Amino acid sequence: MKQSHCVFSVLFSLLSCSAMAQWAWTDEEGRPIFSDRAPSTSVPEKRIFKRPAPPRVNPTPEPAPNEGAVAANVKAASAALPAASTPQSAGLDKELAERKKKAEQAQAEQRKFEEGRISKLKADNCERARQAQRTLESGVRMVRTNARGEREILDDADRAVEAKRLQGIVATDCN
Repeated sequence: MKQSHCVFSVLFSLLSCSAMAQWAWTDEEGRPIFSDRAPSTSVPEKRIFKRPAPPRVNPTPEPAPNEGAVAANVKAASAALPAASTPQSAGLDKELAERKKKAEQAQAEQRKFEEGRISKLKADNCERARQAQRTLESGVRMVRTNARGEREILDDADRAVEAKRLQGIVATDCN
């Protein structure tokens, strides 16, 4: 039982090592910043004092190298370090640009849908106003229902007011 506790505590402590901050730099005021994310591009390279280890290219163990191979490996690792230390903002920028493009497309589609809906409503309104104008101009007696539900016959003054209202609707919706 105690042995399993020991094994779990060792495994747990090893897992916590991977969660440690991998980047360290100083800000404008000289305070140290520790993070698991790369600093912004506004931070100069000279203020970054800790970077994550470069990823292993070949995880299989190599045979014991001689001294010349060790020097070559050190040169390769030091050459790979600046490339690995640059923030991977290109991938994030690409993803951000793609999200922005999709959002703009969705907004354009929404705008197009709304414009279509509004134009359809205006066309329908225009047709009804023109029909009412034709009916009004025909001279047929027109009746409307008042607020109490009673029928009222339109006299000449009411017809003129209604004609003016319909003309306004036709002017705004039938363009």
